[in-house]
Amino acid sequence: MEVMRGLRTQLSELISGLGGQDLGPMSLGLSHSLSRYKLKFSPDKVDTMIIQAIGLLDDLDKELNTYAMRVREWYGWHFPELGKIVQDNILYAKSLKAMGDRANAVNVDFSGILSEEVEAELKEAAIISMGTDISDQDMQTIKALCDQVISLSEYRAQLSEYLRSRMNAIAPNLTVLVGELVGARLIAHAGSLINLAKQPGSTVQILGAEKALFRALKTKHATPKYGLIFNASLVGQAAPKLKGKISRSLAAKTALSIRYDALGEAQDAAIGFASRAKLENRLRQLEGRMLGKLSGSAKGKGKIEPYDSNRKQDTPGLVSAAKTYNPAADVVGVSFPKGDSEMEQKKRKREEPAGEATEEGKADVKVEAEVTIEEPKKKKKKKKH
Repeated sequence: MEVMRGLRTQLSELISGLGGQDLGPMSLGLSHSLSRYKLKFSPDKVDTMIIQAIGLLDDLDKELNTYAMRVREWYGWHFPELGKIVQDNILYAKSLKAMGDRANAVNVDFSGILSEEVEAELKEAAIISMGTDISDQDMQTIKALCDQVISLSEYRAQLSEYLRSRMNAIAPNLTVLVGELVGARLIAHAGSLINLAKQPGSTVQILGAEKALFRALKTKHATPKYGLIFNASLVGQAAPKLKGKISRSLAAKTALSIRYDALGEAQDAAIGFASRAKLENRLRQLEGRMLGKLSGSAKGKGKIEPYDSNRKQDTPGLVSAAKTYNPAADVVGVSFPKGDSEMEQKKRKREEPAGEATEEGKADVKVEAEVTIEEPKKKKKKKKH
């Protein structure tokens, strides 16, 4: 660098015929060529292709849904039963294009489009359909709209394959962790891969949920746990109670993978595969803990409680306690007439302590009554003045 700096300062003296007026345009042209080279091979400019592709993919999905619903409503006047038999929009459009009028359904072979069971159901429904008849001109217009739906679906498949290849080339680790669609949406939301690499893991976690975040901060409610990263496959596999923890762990690993893709020299996906394996192991551990808490095995053996007949219905009682024999509950010394049967004797035994009393007991009751009875007090009459 020192030698090159010396050559640049002494360039007009070292090269004969080179004046100071020629040195300025030369340096300007060299800087322009270097800038063009940097722009041509800059990864930031390749991000533009991904941003445009994912935006176009979302627009195609909206247009496809709009066109497919229009086809269903339009053709539903003629053959309304077809909408319930064929649920997929693309298969619906292909079946409509091959069949045309429902009267032709018996003679059309749908083997390349539908399964045998669905084809048999379609042909049976076409015979007994309650739809109205339409003209040939209307049928041609509906078929033209079906062609648009089919062509858009084919172009969408090509665009999805292009996006997958570009994401694997530019951000392979990010693609392994969250998938090409979620990764492309993260890059598009941040503006570029370099801008996304500057974000911490906590920002990557809620990227795309800014409105919910600021609304929660304003109203002092709970902040959102995930944004665009919610659509990742790892978050989708987790149970509802574990989605927050997995999204936080996934966001931290995703931030590291993005920085490696944007600033690293190598273009392999080793970090992405290693991080995904760790996250899957983490998810299995969390699911095992949750199952242990639900079954009670995480805290050791369950506590065995004795059975109590007076317990509430919600209170569990597992093992009944051993009851000891109480001899004081027996009634001794009570004689029964010889003619009574065993059942009558038991009945008499139950009724006698409560209902009938002995002579001594009656005397005691009378004495107590005599003691407790008091003469009623005479009320004083108030003198009227």
